[in-house]
Amino acid sequence: MLITNKLRPTRLKDIVGQDHLVGKSGIITNLVKNKKMFSIILWGEPGTGKTSIAFAIVNELNIPYRFLNMAVSKKSDIDIVIEEAKMAGHMFVIIDEIHRMDKGKQDILLPHIESGLITILGLTTSNPYYVINPAIRSRVQILKANTLSEDDVLKILKKACTKFDGIKLEKNILKKISYLSSGDTRYALNLLEMLYYSSPDKKISEDLLKRITDRPVLKTDKNGNNHYELLSALQKSIRGSDVNAALYYLSMLITIGDFDSIFRRLSVIVYEDIGLANTSLGPKLHAAIESVKLLGMPEGRIPLSVLVVEMALSPKSNSAYMAINEALNDINSGNVYEVPEIIKGHSKDYKYPHNYPKYYVKQTYLPDKLKDRVYYVPKNNKFEQLLKKYDEERRK
Repeated sequence: MLITNKLRPTRLKDIVGQDHLVGKSGIITNLVKNKKMFSIILWGEPGTGKTSIAFAIVNELNIPYRFLNMAVSKKSDIDIVIEEAKMAGHMFVIIDEIHRMDKGKQDILLPHIESGLITILGLTTSNPYYVINPAIRSRVQILKANTLSEDDVLKILKKACTKFDGIKLEKNILKKISYLSSGDTRYALNLLEMLYYSSPDKKISEDLLKRITDRPVLKTDKNGNNHYELLSALQKSIRGSDVNAALYYLSMLITIGDFDSIFRRLSVIVYEDIGLANTSLGPKLHAAIESVKLLGMPEGRIPLSVLVVEMALSPKSNSAYMAINEALNDINSGNVYEVPEIIKGHSKDYKYPHNYPKYYVKQTYLPDKLKDRVYYVPKNNKFEQLLKKYDEERRK
């Protein structure tokens, strides 16, 4: 049996990290205390304890449950679980890799989640707001498992060492393993186990560690913020047009292997920091992402580098970003008014711009109380100035 299975906690209080979920005042802790559980999707990076939390819940509640892994489970497996739930009156179902569940399988579950026949605990490493059907999302609560800190992983490694007879540790070796894990407990424990059994004298040394993995030690800080600091550094380097710094931080993120975060952050940068100054970058971004998925590593680094170089050297504009923030600020400040009658539904007074020269006709679109409000202010770049000139010409 792998050490990860031997060490799996059976009680919530034994889980390291995730205090917001399973600490003394954690959300899940209080649900279990109150003997009440709702359908939940728990998402987070690999090795953050999602599966351990799921099994600790069913163990502490002492309730019947079934386990499905959507990487291998078929429609017939779901049908069997539902029939068992009908016979029992209720069933708790742990669904690992829930993001792999196709629409057909989700449709089978929906009415039974709705009726309360089954309560699901879905586990995923992917953001459920992107990968889970909205119909499922509306019937569950989504909770986030945070990336574990260096100290959290180190604590788990020290506990694991008690399970290995005669283990000898070189100074600071566990700390180095925790660095390598980047918050992934499963990776850390599997590496520890391999080191133990590949050593002739049960001594885990830095030399042996280097021979097993050439993955460099990327240090994360104690509160687990370093990963997000790298993403922030990448964005600020691109925003500041420092192409060399941008490539350096991109390289660190590629080495860590968190491509979902890279893709999301580059998407934000393209539209927040470059925006209308270089509108060709949106399609190029999505083409690069698809190329990385197709090529994998190491070749995937090439389209990413091409994209990041152009992003860093591109002219910048945050005009659209600022404009939508201003509009949202109006809404959130209570400036919510009726749509003008002229553009409601099929108003007979509405003027169809395509029927006029230059496809423009003056009429009211904003509510009266906001008629002079200006959200968008163009920046001084070629494309936005061209749009500004075109807009001014058609209004003459």
